[in-house]
Parts: sequence; C-alpha cells; structure tokens
Amino acid sequence: MAAPRVTMEVGNDGVAIITLINPPVNALAIPIVAGLKDKFEEATSRDDVKAIVLTGNGGRFSGGFDINVFQKVHGAGDVSLMPDVSVELVVNLIEDCKKPIVAAVEGLALGGGLELAMGCHARIAAPKTQLGLPELTLGVIPGTQRLPRLVGLSKAIEMMLLSKSITSEEGWKLGLIDAVVTSEELLKVSRLWALDIAARRKPWIRSLHRTDKLGSLSEAREVLKLARLQAKKTAPNMPQHQACLDVIEEGIVHGGYSGVLKCLLLLRAPEFDLYEAKVFKELVMLDTSRGLVHVFFAQRATSKVPNVTDIGLKPRGVRKVAVIGGGLMGSGIATAHILNNIYVVLKEVNSEYLLKGIKTIEANVRGLVTRGKLTQDKANNALKMLKGVLDYSEFKDVDMVIEAVIESVPLKQKIFSELEKACPPHCILATNTSTIDLNIVGEKTSSQDRIIGAHFFSPAHVMPLLEIVRTERTSAQVILDLMTVGKIIKKVPVVVGNCTGFAVNRAFFPYSQSARLLVSLGVDVFRIDSAIRSFGLPIGPFQLLDLAGYGVAAATSKEFDKAFPDRSFQSPLVDLLLKSGRNGKANGKGLYTYEKGSKPKPDPSVLPIIEECRRLSNIMPGGKPISVTEKEIVEMILFPVVNESCRVLEEGIVVRASDLDVASVLGMSFPSYRIVTFSKLVWRCGGIVFWADAVGANYVYTSLKKWSQLYGNFFKPSRFLEERATKGIPLSAPVSSSSTSRARL
Repeated sequence: MAAPRVTMEVGNDGVAIITLINPPVNALAIPIVAGLKDKFEEATSRDDVKAIVLTGNGGRFSGGFDINVFQKVHGAGDVSLMPDVSVELVVNLIEDCKKPIVAAVEGLALGGGLELAMGCHARIAAPKTQLGLPELTLGVIPGTQRLPRLVGLSKAIEMMLLSKSITSEEGWKLGLIDAVVTSEELLKVSRLWALDIAARRKPWIRSLHRTDKLGSLSEAREVLKLARLQAKKTAPNMPQHQACLDVIEEGIVHGGYSGVLKCLLLLRAPEFDLYEAKVFKELVMLDTSRGLVHVFFAQRATSKVPNVTDIGLKPRGVRKVAVIGGGLMGSGIATAHILNNIYVVLKEVNSEYLLKGIKTIEANVRGLVTRGKLTQDKANNALKMLKGVLDYSEFKDVDMVIEAVIESVPLKQKIFSELEKACPPHCILATNTSTIDLNIVGEKTSSQDRIIGAHFFSPAHVMPLLEIVRTERTSAQVILDLMTVGKIIKKVPVVVGNCTGFAVNRAFFPYSQSARLLVSLGVDVFRIDSAIRSFGLPIGPFQLLDLAGYGVAAATSKEFDKAFPDRSFQSPLVDLLLKSGRNGKANGKGLYTYEKGSKPKPDPSVLPIIEECRRLSNIMPGGKPISVTEKEIVEMILFPVVNESCRVLEEGIVVRASDLDVASVLGMSFPSYRIVTFSKLVWRCGGIVFWADAVGANYVYTSLKKWSQLYGNFFKPSRFLEERATKGIPLSAPVSSSSTSRARL
C-alpha cells in the first residue's frame, strides 16, 4: 500500500484541488497532517491560485484522526506524538487563509475530518455523507468550537456527547452543509463556489467567529447545565464528557479562539482526581482513553480468525432464517434478523405460544419506533419479513436455523435430529444455548460439521455481542457464514471454542457464585450490589439474579457445578428464595421490590431468608460476619472471574485475550472506559483481561491465594495465573503454541 500523502493540482480556473490520500478512509495520519500544512502554505503563496478546494480520495473525505497514533502514544507514554492539529492547521492555515477554501465532502467526514471541513469557508457535500464527532468514545474530546456555531448549541452537544453522526441532508437543513449535490457534480460545484467566494459573490464565513446560533449567554448556560446533569447520569465516570462541556463553555464565554486554546492548556489534574482533566492531550494519556482505544482495536481484531478468514473462503448468502422458540431470546433473535431484511420463520409448539412470540416481536419493533430509532415505514417492512408456523413445512428452503428453547439436553437433541431431516443440506444448524456443550446437543445427528453455537445476549435485538461457538467438527465455511450474518444484523461476532459456558459465561460463572459466597460470609446483599455498581457494572449480581429469574439461575448453576465441581460454591440462597415463592422480577417478588415508574428498592422481607442461608452455609469464621471494604468486595467478586478467564485463555477457548475483553464488555457490560478509585488505588478498565493486567497479575494471584487459605478452594489460583504472576508475564500475552490451548481452536 502506498504511503499516506497529500496532492495538489492547480486548474486553469485558478482553483487548487488539495486531496487527502490515505485509504481506506483517508485518516489524518501524521504524514497527512504534515502534507496538508505544506500544500496549504504552497497554495497560499502561489500567484496562480485564486481559491482552494479540499477533498478526499476514493469517495471519502476523511474518517478523522489516525487512531493508530493513540496506540503509539499509550505504548511510548509520549504525548508529544500527538500533533496540534486544531490551532496550527485548522485555525492558522485554513480558517485564517487569505484565499477562500471550500471542502468537497463525500462518504464521510468524522472527527478531525469534520473539523477540517468546518474550518473551511464553505462545505459542499454528496448525498448520504456521514458527518460526526465521535471522539468521546475514545476517551478524548472533539473539536468543540465550530459545531455549536454552525448547527446550534443543543444539537452540537447532542452530536458530541452521544457521538451521533448525521447525514449531509440533515447537515444542510441545520446549516452545517452549504449545498448537497451529486457525486459527479461535487468537485465542479465546489470549484465554482470557491471562485464565487473569491469574487465576493458568496459570503466568506469563518465559522469560529460566528455567534448567531449560540443564543444568549444565559440560554447557553442553561443548556450546558442540563447537559452536565445528563452526562453525570449517563456517563458518571467518563471525564471527557465534562471536559468537553467545559471547553464549549469557555468558547461561548470568551470566544471561539479562546475555546480552542483551552483544549491545549496543560491543566494538571490533582493526584487521583482524574475527573478534572480538561485537555485533549491529557485525556489521551488517561486510563479511560487507554481502555477505550484498547477495546476499539480489540473489536476490529475479532474479525480475524485463523483457518477461517484467511483461507480464501467467501461467505454464502443467508436470506431466510428459522427461529425455534418464541420466548424472550427467540423473539429477540427474530427481531434482530427482520430489522436487517432477513426473512424469519418463527416456530412454536402451539398457537398460544406462537401468538405470544409474534406479539413480543411486534412490541420490540414498536419500541424502536417510539424511541425514534426506527421509522414507521421500516418497522412495517420489517414485520412483513416474519411468518409464524407450528411445524417444519417452511424449513425446506431455510439457510440457517437458530434453536432458542429452554436449557434441556433431551429437548435440544430431539430438535436437532428433526432439523437434520427437515432442512436442506447446506442449512446451518445453530443453537442459542448459553451453557450446554455443543457436542452433547448434536450427539444424535450426523451433521456435526453444520452444528454451531449462536449465543446471543438478552435482549437479543439490543445487546451487541454474538458469541459464535465452534466444535472441533464445525466447518470453516459455517463459521464464516455466521460471522457474516452477525455483522449484517449489527452484532460483533466473537468466535470461541466449545466447553460448558463457552467464553463469556464460563469466565463469569464465579461472578454470581462469589457474590453468594460473600453473603454466606456475612456481607450485606445490597452493599455488594452497590459496590459493583460503583465499580462500573450497570447492576450488581443480586439485581441481575432478580432479572434473570431464580429458575434460570438454578439451572445454570447445576451445569457449572457439574462441570467444575472443584471450584464451585454451592449456596442454598436461590433454593431458599424459590421455596419462599419468589422468582425475582418475573413474579414481582425478589431481593428487590419493583414498582412501575421507580427504581428497584431493597426488600427488607428477604433478610430472614438470607439469615437462613448463612445458617445453612455455616462458613462465617467463628460464626461472625467478616469485615470487608468496598474495594475488597469488588476484588473478591471479580478476581475469581479473572482466575477463570485465565483458564479460558490457557485452554484456548478464545483466539486471543482481547477477544475475551470485547466479549466481557459487549456481553456482560464490563466497563470499557471507567476509572475506579478505592483508597487511592486507580483501576483502569477496558475488558476483564486488560483490567486484570492493569491491576497486576501478582496482586490478583496473592489476593486469591490468601482468600483460598481463609475460605477454601473456590479462590484457589489457577496454574496459568500463578505462572504469569511469578514470571511477570502479562495475562494478555499470547499463550505458547505448545500449550493444550491450540486443541480448542
């Protein structure tokens, strides 16, 4: 691939066309930034240049700053690698240029790409061009000054805080884009527009100097106040959100140029008080940015699977999918497919269940319309892609079947035997089981090469992870096909090996067990949930237990107890709750009370049940509750998860450690960005393994070893963790090729 470069051609009309060339998205790599400076200086000094048009090669303007630089900065710890694009390039060379500059925008203009375009004196765009400032998702602030001046403060804040892009058509209505023209006409119109500005036939506008869309100072401060409150609720531990609003306010109060400079001030945050950082470069060095950038690259890496994506296979089209089971998972899976134009046949055992499943799917789609995420026309078209059936007659031409019934081995085996007869020979036979070994599921079939796990996370039409489980016999073609379908339905497919619980549920099975163990040791249920929420998970283990239902929890616990008896803690808590007539949120009787319109509240009536659980467990040292800090609660719940993750890595259940990070973030909502401080110990997140490496393998190992001596084998460190800790090797380092892990994948 050719090196990134910037070219310039001067036409007979006196317009210099400056073109970014850095495929595939013309990212603003350091050579591009340097090339832009050179070309703008040259165009400004040349007498034969009357005006300038800035554009991108290959039908794309620019996807923004080259994120690979973030990795280099984090690896080297050298923030000087980040160039000062905003002041030097956008303000001095573009916005204050003595010759008019027009941006000819096509395909996308995101992040620094949109900032470049906004620095120009006009913007002409092709249809359906994406415009946005998504930098907050990487832990840094975007250019904050021009967007509010072009589209208004409220809309600009929405776009920045939600990292929400808009189309060029919406941009034209808002004033961000001056004209939308066809791709064929884009350069021609842009040249003429630039010449018209030079001849004063069109206005010469420097967006940084505009104030007409900002409103009064009091109105602006009220908008910012509401935005701060919202950001505290939705992103309480993301310093870049508050920093972004701080810099916007600086520009409104003191002027746009002052706001730009504030981004570059070296305001050093107090030790451990990381929420005060207001500077782009400082934010880059914060652990929030490290975690977000790690997850960004880790998510990209999931699409590379050895012996699947690198052997020249082409994905086969999947146009019709059958879903067996219209319950919560089945209806969500069906919803995800019809929303993305894949025809779905939903099968149930009787008319009552089928009607209920169809109504759930309709409710899912209507909910998206209500929340403004789907137009009514698209909703109607999606529902036309659904058909309900009570037998296998419609299965003769399906490309894939996804079984989503209850976790019953005999039932699943019966269904797969029937599917083998009812479906065409090319049909993918997938199961949504969350715990059962796939070899057992397909034991009574002869189509082992077509059997695969398609493990969705609830709610299936919302949660972004698709865990693709392959056995030793699953064909590479079937894996590739399911990966492709996953991307079509807007999921992130992560390919994992076959075992009880697979990658995510296997790694996290100690999560609920350690929480119940702590309860048996005398720690308050609701204090445990509070500590886990403070860490950054959306809900604690006991509220999660309420949501899942106690029947499901009992069934999955039995699977894990059977598979890993040497390291399971068998708590009587769930059985006691079931015997008392409780089943969590499903029947309104759980550890919490659930009232419509209000948050769940701790239910004091469960305290006698918890006391009975402690009496039956009988593990409190000396019969007295243990004393633990909030930090110790988090560690005692999550370090066993790290320990099991080490076994997952050693056994090669995942291709690479970062796959487990992505799966934990997207499937279990493990924090990808938060910084948690307990007693001046700073933890950065970014997925379970990335977090464990940040905490330190030796610290995790010595803690688990201490607890295993005090409370038993549940906490016993794994061989892999012990080896990495004692040798000082990161947990994320590749597993030796001689390891037994290669047998899994």
